[in-house]
Amino acid sequence: MFKTEICDLFGIRYPIIQGGMVWVSYHELCAAVSEAGGLGILAGGSMVPDQLKEEIRLVRQRTEKPFGINVPIVYPHSEELVRIAIQEKVNVVATSAGNPKRFTPRLHEAGIKVMHVSPSVALAVKAAQAGVDAIVAEGIEAGGHDGYEEITTMALVPQVVDRVGIPVIAAGGIADSRGFVAALALGAKGVQIGTRFAATHEARGHARFKESILKADDTGTVITGRTLGPTRCVKNKLTGQIIEMERQGATPEALLKFIGFGRSQRASELGEVEEGTIYCGQIAGLCSALKPAGEIVSEIIEGAQTVMRHLNEIRS
Repeated sequence: MFKTEICDLFGIRYPIIQGGMVWVSYHELCAAVSEAGGLGILAGGSMVPDQLKEEIRLVRQRTEKPFGINVPIVYPHSEELVRIAIQEKVNVVATSAGNPKRFTPRLHEAGIKVMHVSPSVALAVKAAQAGVDAIVAEGIEAGGHDGYEEITTMALVPQVVDRVGIPVIAAGGIADSRGFVAALALGAKGVQIGTRFAATHEARGHARFKESILKADDTGTVITGRTLGPTRCVKNKLTGQIIEMERQGATPEALLKFIGFGRSQRASELGEVEEGTIYCGQIAGLCSALKPAGEIVSEIIEGAQTVMRHLNEIRS
């Protein structure tokens, strides 16, 4: 049950993709999700090339099932990461933050499937024209870097579905079986989940980082950096300072200088949850406890069957 075109495209059992979260998605999480029947993704955006190569090797020690890597196109090492993906014959590359036309033909020549993250209909159409195999339609509810258009997942997914002729994967604000079924109802052929997988045992991350996600409620996240690129994260001292600077009219240059680099790494790896950036989606309020990643996958699929039965009981 719940087998869709995404399952056939990527060779997976369930149409559940784990988001490639920087400083979080390493071999432990990637392998666990793939072994459970979904598609695990390594976060290439927080790895140097040699590290990615080692992480791929470690994934293959833990599972023989398909997995992928995330490559932000604007990342300075993106060319090298794509070269490694081809050399190591990974199954899927998830591209984002740039024009997928740059890498898609090369990846296809190597037999690698490509999915691209798009925050708007226009960008999704361009990605489809570039030849990608699937679109990840990501709404503003998602944690991390979001689109300037700030379109919600509920509004974005069906419009993308109607405009592209390839499978669409819904992302942003999905953490359980209800969100999974809702995404399918909107026309998506699968879901991409980040925040719920960040709050798992296998996810890399300091205990305080994970605790911050578990403590966040429906109003516990905020978008900052709209002049730089909207970023959703847990409210803390840093977000308050950024918002105040924006309110006072700080220039993008001043904001960049203040924020600096490595803020997300400081939160994820060092546990600096007040001075660091805790990427987190609006759905955090549904994440109440750390669980194994495989258990999350099973709960979504089993729960979706219950949701479908309840829907079938509704009479017009």
